[in-house]
Amino acid sequence: MVYLRLVRPLNCTLAAVGVLVASVVAVGTRVSEQSHLLPVLLACITVALITAAGNVLNDYSDRDTDKVNHPERPIPSGQVSPTNALAYSAILFVIPLPLSYFINIESFLVVVLNVLVLVSYERRFKRRGLPGNLEVSWLTGSIFIFGGLAAYNGEYSLFSRTMYLALLAFFATLGREIAKDIQDVSGDVDRRTLPRKIGVRSAAQISAICFILAILFSFVPPILGILSWYYIPVVVVADIIFIYCTTLLIRRPRKASNVAKIGMIVALFAFLLGGL
Repeated sequence: MVYLRLVRPLNCTLAAVGVLVASVVAVGTRVSEQSHLLPVLLACITVALITAAGNVLNDYSDRDTDKVNHPERPIPSGQVSPTNALAYSAILFVIPLPLSYFINIESFLVVVLNVLVLVSYERRFKRRGLPGNLEVSWLTGSIFIFGGLAAYNGEYSLFSRTMYLALLAFFATLGREIAKDIQDVSGDVDRRTLPRKIGVRSAAQISAICFILAILFSFVPPILGILSWYYIPVVVVADIIFIYCTTLLIRRPRKASNVAKIGMIVALFAFLLGGL
């Protein structure tokens, strides 16, 4: 059970759901056909395992600060040794490699890239502000790219549908990550975050621009006619939530971050409905 807590099962499940939604966006209800179903299931397992590995590596990297901030977590509480946690993370990183190769070579390359990004984030870019924000945003957006690659069977027009979902996720996540840095600006004395470099107001403006870009990309699928009309009313709700986020960035950045997460979930549901 303690090793299950390390991987944060809810995060892993949400990542797998993201893959499934992207697959539905790509091929619609055909995702249940045999030619699509096995690759999509492998992709869901692969992404869940990579997410699990990243979560364990994060706890390993934060083991010293967690002694103060989160003493109840498995490593600082002594339930799992740092050596065992690192070995556990390594195993979880390795297993997805052959799984993704059985999907297709493109999926394998994305997995290799994301493993490198996760490791570089923890070892180098986590405390460097914007570069780390960009890596987290890529990792979120790439979930939907991966789902599209698993389902597309070489038909680029099908894969391209998932790119708009990936771009929306990328910019919404980037806006949210900057909002989280605004929230923590007074305590981030050891991190070179964007608010500490250029000030809270300027960072908030960049965060707002990211949310606006997410909104703009949400308009593309109905304009191109690649999703059903069910998509439109739900994504409008998501866009309203993102607009609301931009009004909170300076005064209440914590709430902006939490509200943005809700907006991303609503947008995900909109894409799912549109793909059916």
